[in-house]
Amino acid sequence: QVQLVESGGGLVQAGGSLRLSCAASGSISRINAMGWYRQVPGKQRDLVARITGGGSTNYADSVKGRFTISADNAKNTVYLQMNSLKPEDTAVYYCYAERLVIGVRSDYWGQGTQVTVSS
Repeated sequence: QVQLVESGGGLVQAGGSLRLSCAASGSISRINAMGWYRQVPGKQRDLVARITGGGSTNYADSVKGRFTISADNAKNTVYLQMNSLKPEDTAVYYCYAERLVIGVRSDYWGQGTQVTVSS
């Protein structure tokens, strides 16, 4: 099992910045990627950013150029730096981890952290 603990959400004005953190613990040895999804009420959970163990990253088109995902492997922590925030970025942000064991993928989720961007 993998436990994920998020922090860093909050309320910010449009144009501002926030940094989310996600610390992983437990069976982390076979995590091959981590990232962030976000969800607003009544809609599906959408991928925001992902980073692999090798450092490859991908982003949703809506956040490219504004958000940056990074990882500190020594601390087993992933970060999401969010700049130039817009009201449409308001959502609950969930950290997730992909673990691959003998070809079987398991996903683990954090509890979610609220990000609210005021106009």
